[in-house]
Amino acid sequence: MRNVSEFCSGVCTGFSAAWAIARKDILIYYAKPNIIVSGMLFPLFMFLAFAVGRPADPATMVPGLIAITILFSSSSIEPVSIPLERRTKTFERLLSAPVSLHMVVLGESMSGFLYSCCVALVPLAAGMVLFRIPVPDFPVLAAGIILLSFCFATMGTLFAAYPTESPGDIMSMLNLVRLPLIFVSGVFVPIGQVPFPGQVIAYLSPLTYGNDLVQAGFGRATQFHTGIDIAALCIAIGIFQSLANRLYRAFNE
Repeated sequence: MRNVSEFCSGVCTGFSAAWAIARKDILIYYAKPNIIVSGMLFPLFMFLAFAVGRPADPATMVPGLIAITILFSSSSIEPVSIPLERRTKTFERLLSAPVSLHMVVLGESMSGFLYSCCVALVPLAAGMVLFRIPVPDFPVLAAGIILLSFCFATMGTLFAAYPTESPGDIMSMLNLVRLPLIFVSGVFVPIGQVPFPGQVIAYLSPLTYGNDLVQAGFGRATQFHTGIDIAALCIAIGIFQSLANRLYRAFNE
C-alpha cells in the first residue's frame, strides 16, 4: 500500500513539474511575434493561396484549414522557446533540476499542445458560426484536435532537441518536414491522386490520420476507420516522445 502511495505521489509531482514548465512557456512565449506568424498567420495565408479560386464550398475547406493550423501552431512553440532558453542558459538549469527528463519533454510539449488547441478553435468557430457548417460527431472532432495537437507539439519538442541557440536553425529543419506533409496527407489533394512515393509517405504521416479524424468529425468521407486514425496518432505520439527523450539525453550528457 505504501509503494502505491509513493508511486502516486511521484506521478503527481512529475505532472505538477510538467505543468509548471508548460505554464512558464505560456506566460513568456505565446505572444512572441515569430510564434504568432509561424503558428497562425502562415497556415492561414498558405490555406488561402490554395483555396482562393477553387470550386469548393466552405464545408470542404474548413476541416483542412483546421488540420494545417494545428500542424503549424502546435509545432511552433518549442523550436522558439528552447533555443532562446539555451541562449540564456535557463534550459540547462531546467535539465539539472530534480525533474525527470520525461516530464521536461512532456511539459514542453504541453505548451505547444495547449496553444494549438486554442488556435484551432478560431477556424472551428468561424466554420460553425459564419458558414453554419454542422459538426455531426463532435467527440470524434475533439479527439482529432487533441491528438493531432499533442502529436505535432511533441514533434516540435523533438526537433528542438538539436543543440542550437538559434530558433531559425530549427524552424528551417522543421519546415523541410511540415511543408511536404501538407501536400501528401490528403489536406489539399486526395491521397489517391498523389504519386505512389507520396502515398507511401502519406501512410506514414500523422497528419494523414489527424486530418482524416477531423474530416470524420465534420461528417466528411474518410480514408480510414476512426479507430485506425486514433491508434496511428497514439503510436506517433509514443514514437516522438521516446525519440525526444533519447535525443535530449544524448545532446546534454
